[in-house]
Amino acid sequence: MVFFFIISTACRTEFERIRTSNDPDKVYEKAVEYYEIQEYLKAQTLLELILNNFRGTAKAEDLYFKYAFTHYYMKNYLLAAHYFDNFSNTFNSSELREEADYMRGYSNYLLSPNHRLDQEYTQKSIEQFQLYVNTYPNSERTDAINKLIDEARSKLEQKEYDQGILYFDLRNYNSAVHTFENLLKDFPETANAQEIRFLIFKAAYLLAENSFYERQLERYEEALEKYASFKKKFPASSYMVEARDLEQKSRSRLKLLTQ
Repeated sequence: MVFFFIISTACRTEFERIRTSNDPDKVYEKAVEYYEIQEYLKAQTLLELILNNFRGTAKAEDLYFKYAFTHYYMKNYLLAAHYFDNFSNTFNSSELREEADYMRGYSNYLLSPNHRLDQEYTQKSIEQFQLYVNTYPNSERTDAINKLIDEARSKLEQKEYDQGILYFDLRNYNSAVHTFENLLKDFPETANAQEIRFLIFKAAYLLAENSFYERQLERYEEALEKYASFKKKFPASSYMVEARDLEQKSRSRLKLLTQ
């Protein structure tokens, strides 16, 4: 136990000695050493001391790249994304820029939360991944990135779907219609298209039914337009029985309103 205590104390003493040495070259060399043995907190602490000292020098590129990765390895993904972005903008002709561009998107991807929460970082990751694919079309990462984009987009789709359902359940039918229609525009290949188109029609029907008399004629007509669109897309839908019932009610109501 005494032996291990002495070794530990010596290491700490060496780190403090380097940290307070005011010798940027020694600090840099020790920071790289700590980085290579995965002592990322120590490496980061030392690198922070000399970021400005090596600005504009041959070592600056490697220093900034490693510094960004220390945040990533320590799971500080917000700062990692920030520093990878800074690296790409500062060293735009670097051979390391492609890696930094990828890590910028991937760090934001790792920040992406459950679909029920705010999706700012999900959207950022999609935008940055798409930019990466466009910038490096021959990258070996393209297939993997496309899968990550699909996964991120599924979160956005689920959030929008849940929002539409919530509006529907709260009887805010106008907002439900707009949300579901936007979902179809944003995600035209959604697997939920059949249900969503039916809910658009049903929400439009319920909106008409619960409207002031002066708005009912217009809104029943709009509901029938939604029905026609649903029927054209999914004529054999399992929702068709209920849809036809609502259609008939809409036409009966329209007949009374136009007499």
